[in-house]
Amino acid sequence: MLNFVIRRFASSVAVLLVATFLIYVLADFAMDPLQDLRVSTAPNKAALIAQRIADLQLDVPSPLRYLDWLQGVGGCLVGQCDLGEAWRTNQAVSAVLASALIVTLKLVTVAVITAMALGVAVGVVSALRQYSGFDYGIIFLSFLLYSLPTFWVAVLLKQWVAIGFNDFLADPSLSPWVILAIGAVIGAVFAAAIGGDLRRRLTTFGIAAGASGAVVLYISATQWLNDPGFGPVVIAVTGVGIAYAVTLVSTGLRNKRALYSAITTALVGAVLWFPLQFLFRSASSPMMVGLMVLTVGIGIGIGLAFGGPDRGQSARTAGIVAVLVGLLIFADRILQAWRPYAESSVINGRPVPTIGSQTPGLAGSYWSVQLDSLTHLMLPTMALILISFASYTRYSRASMLEVMNQDYVRTARAKGLTERTVIMRHAFRNSLIPLATIIPLDLAALLGGAIITERIFGWSGMGTLFLKSLSNSEIDPLMIYVLIIGSVTVLANFAADLLYAALDPRIRVNA
Repeated sequence: MLNFVIRRFASSVAVLLVATFLIYVLADFAMDPLQDLRVSTAPNKAALIAQRIADLQLDVPSPLRYLDWLQGVGGCLVGQCDLGEAWRTNQAVSAVLASALIVTLKLVTVAVITAMALGVAVGVVSALRQYSGFDYGIIFLSFLLYSLPTFWVAVLLKQWVAIGFNDFLADPSLSPWVILAIGAVIGAVFAAAIGGDLRRRLTTFGIAAGASGAVVLYISATQWLNDPGFGPVVIAVTGVGIAYAVTLVSTGLRNKRALYSAITTALVGAVLWFPLQFLFRSASSPMMVGLMVLTVGIGIGIGLAFGGPDRGQSARTAGIVAVLVGLLIFADRILQAWRPYAESSVINGRPVPTIGSQTPGLAGSYWSVQLDSLTHLMLPTMALILISFASYTRYSRASMLEVMNQDYVRTARAKGLTERTVIMRHAFRNSLIPLATIIPLDLAALLGGAIITERIFGWSGMGTLFLKSLSNSEIDPLMIYVLIIGSVTVLANFAADLLYAALDPRIRVNA
């Protein structure tokens, strides 16, 4: 294994050096930093050109300038980092890179995690319900979303999710026919996804349609959208539902210790809602990180406290439930800041923005600032999720169908294992192997910046940095962009190799 890591690291460094050298030379030929001076009518035009040539060392061959740039980048290994300068603004590349990278990470992280989780889950269910109405519907939706241009999706989101929703908030009430339609659609989706005989489908449809219709009716009647929030009762009920769902997927409902530890964790979270309201008054980002770590520790502790021969499974299940309930409590506190945020003079009753990453001049509490950041993330994140969701759904469905037809899956069923065990322990894990290649590479690509999405929604991330570097003929920011994307891509490929061995014990990395 160590030999493999050393060889892979050496080959990766060689690839990066060759790639950055070629791009540096080609970019130097393509860029013309003197273009604005060539068409200048200034009387000292020649002197200005000579000065810029001297400042940017344009009289030095590009391979030598590449070595000089590489020396500055290599100095980062010994604490003497010199990434160059964006010469048009006289800004250090490190400062420009830091701001752009933070913006892109904010935008990409939520989109990738959400699209991956939804896409894999829906793809697996679609494969298990092959040739059903749900499967055909997901196939149609996936192809539709995958074929839509990003800029068109972004414009539609601006029109219907931002402008339309902001107009709807003036009177957020729905007619009975709309409520019935929403309930019927949700009921049909759940009935198709869960499957079974006609009686089971009708029962699922009735429960899902009735529950969703009741929730939508409550939201409409109380105008909840103008003053949202959950409260301890909703958190307790939802937490118990989360506990059942997580236990079903993690260990199965037959493992009573895991189920009881998950339910206990959910109820403890609902009880802790009351003291947390006082603690949240002085909230800060370090405090939230500390509370999340404490939340995971409490969940694992509850799982271990139930004991039994499978304490690890109980601890894992309770820990996952603790994280989800903690996020629910965090979302509840964020929503409590919705009304004062929306009614502030800066927002003026239109809380869903269409451009930018933050509201200029907004002053408020920690929760108002976080809510403002989330509302600005909403549209660009949705645009990225819709496109990525389609591809992840197709990949996970195809992979799951292939695995379900393998001999070892039929053998597991023949041995009398439960369907949950066959799917989760034998099929699902191996179906993730193709995604172990796709997801890291997609993440590396997205870190390069969603250029179209950033342009439409006015975000200044890595994609904007790339475009500005090209248009301004600034080679130093461009090369740092290339270096980061290249490094992340190489690391993603290496991580994929390690994930193969973790997902499938039959695969071993060649040492």
